[in-house]
Amino acid sequence: MKLGSLKEGGRDGTLIVVSRDLSQAVRATAVAPTLQRALETWQDTQQRLQALARALEDGTAAGAFALEASALAAPLPRAYEFVDGSAYLPHVERVRRARGAEVPASFYTDPLMYQATSAAFLGPRDAVKVASEDYGIDLEAEIVVVTDDVPMAVTPARAGGHIRLVGLVNDVSLRNLIPGELAKGFGFLQSKPRSALSPVFVTPDELGPAWHGNRLHRPLLTHVNGRWFGAPEAGEDMQFDFAQLLAHAARTRPLEAGTLVGSGTIANHDTSRGASCLAELRTVETLRDGQPSTPFLGFGDVVRIEMLDAAGASIFGAIEQRIEPLPQP
Repeated sequence: MKLGSLKEGGRDGTLIVVSRDLSQAVRATAVAPTLQRALETWQDTQQRLQALARALEDGTAAGAFALEASALAAPLPRAYEFVDGSAYLPHVERVRRARGAEVPASFYTDPLMYQATSAAFLGPRDAVKVASEDYGIDLEAEIVVVTDDVPMAVTPARAGGHIRLVGLVNDVSLRNLIPGELAKGFGFLQSKPRSALSPVFVTPDELGPAWHGNRLHRPLLTHVNGRWFGAPEAGEDMQFDFAQLLAHAARTRPLEAGTLVGSGTIANHDTSRGASCLAELRTVETLRDGQPSTPFLGFGDVVRIEMLDAAGASIFGAIEQRIEPLPQP
C-alpha cells in the first residue's frame, strides 16, 4: 500500500491512497482525514486503507483521479518527532579520516542520532530556499521509517514490529554552518533546515523481498542537474538496522505515532557506486587529491532522489527540488 498527502485541507494535508505505478490516487478521508490520524488509529484504519488500495488497483475506487506530483505535500506534512541516525559508518569513517581523526570505538556499538526538524517537511517538488550559497548547501539522500506508538525501552527484537511505513528523505544540510555549531557542544540547529520527503510512503509488505532484516535492500539513486551522482546500495554497510535505531531512540522515552526515524546518509565502502551527499564526495576527493574539487549546491541546481524496484519502476516517486534564493523582505 502506498500513501500520500495532497496540498489541501490545512497544514496536515489530505490523506490519499496511491496506485502502485504512482499514476492514480483516491482520497481516503472516509477512513482518516490525514496520515497522522491514520497512524494514530492504525489497528482500525490499516485494513480499510488496504481495501481502498485494492479497489484503486482493480479500477473500482470511486473518485479516483490522475496524480500530479506538484499537487503533493510531504506524506506527513509535519510530525511530532524526527530523529535522524548515522547508520552507514563508511561515511563517518571517511569524514573523520579526512580531518585526521579516529572513529571512536563506541560508534560501532552505539548509534549516532540527533533530534531533527519536524515542524514541517517540504513536499517532493518544493524548492529548497536558502538565504546564502555561502552556507554550503548540501543534499543528503536517506531512507526513513515511520512508526506507530512505540513504548519506552522497547527492545530491538520488538521494535521492528512498530515500523508502519517506509520512505525517502532529502535531509538538507548547510555544511559551512555545522562546524561552528558542533564546536559549541550542543548539536545542530541553524545548519539543519527543513527536509523533504518522497511523494509517497509505503508499507513494508509493498517492498517484497527488498525489505528484510529491517533494512531496505535497493540502490538509492541521486542525480544533480540531470547527471548521475550516486547509487549506493542501502542494504549494505548499514551498521545498525532500523529496529536498532528505533530502540535507541526509545531507550528513555516513548515515541508517538508518526515518529520518523532516519537512516543517515547512505554510503558504501565501494566508492564506485557514488555518493548520497556532496560532503561524502568532497571527502573522497580530499583523501585522493588533497583537496575537494566539487562545489556545494548553488542557486538553480536541481536535486533528484529516487529508488527503483527490480523491474525499474519508481517505488516512492522522486524527490526533485530546485535550490532557490530566499526572497528578500
